[in-house]
Amino acid sequence: MILGFTIAVIAVAIAAALLCIVLGLIGRVPGDWSVGSLAVLELLLVAQIVVSVVAPFAGNPPSGSLLEFWTYLISAALIPVGVVVWAFVDRSRWATVVMGVGALAVAIMVWRMEVIWTVQVA
Repeated sequence: MILGFTIAVIAVAIAAALLCIVLGLIGRVPGDWSVGSLAVLELLLVAQIVVSVVAPFAGNPPSGSLLEFWTYLISAALIPVGVVVWAFVDRSRWATVVMGVGALAVAIMVWRMEVIWTVQVA
């Protein structure tokens, strides 16, 4: 993993989480801003998948468990999709809050992936 890219993904995830939680708490239903922020986060996670495939061939192999890393990465990539589907089914202010909580979970998972990639020894 690339530390700068990891920090960028975490920053976008936290920004999306704060946006969605605030919008939900003031009574907004899922809309362009909330769904769009999670779409940007999902694009970054897809880019992270590509980076994670290419990085070992570029001389940046993981130091931790590959199974654990890929489980985190695939799960993190599925969370934004899942919460947006939930938001379209529910269409309430609480669905927007759930989108924010999902983005916050992704931020935590991406940091854990960085730790698995760089710090842990398999």
